[in-house]
Amino acid sequence: MPIAQNPLSVEVSVPREDVALLTVEGYLDVDTATELQAHLANQLHHGRRHFLLDLTGVPFMDSSGMNIILRVYQEVRDRPGSVHIIAPTPAVRRILDLTGVSITVPVSESTEEALALVDQEPGAAEAAAERQG
Repeated sequence: MPIAQNPLSVEVSVPREDVALLTVEGYLDVDTATELQAHLANQLHHGRRHFLLDLTGVPFMDSSGMNIILRVYQEVRDRPGSVHIIAPTPAVRRILDLTGVSITVPVSESTEEALALVDQEPGAAEAAAERQG
């Protein structure tokens, strides 16, 4: 089995109980998309409803990467939850814009900006009150 030419690295942090921040580095393509999918599935299993995908370190993404993003978007819509893309590289942003993904999935320039959008979503005030106890 060949070793991936451009391995993908995914670092997961949890800035809030219901929010997962996934920092992705490397090529997000047919050879590596399943790794991102596995991390997203794990976070869904642990009850996360909001997903922040930091794509700063992704120089290239093909339709496999877009499909993973759209799949998790569809999965969390009913929770209710959200998916936010953070700081995509110009090449990835172009793909997101050309395919219309950036119309469906909000694109932010920073984690703070994405968290602010999460706070503006319906039900956010109730979730914040629960976090504060």
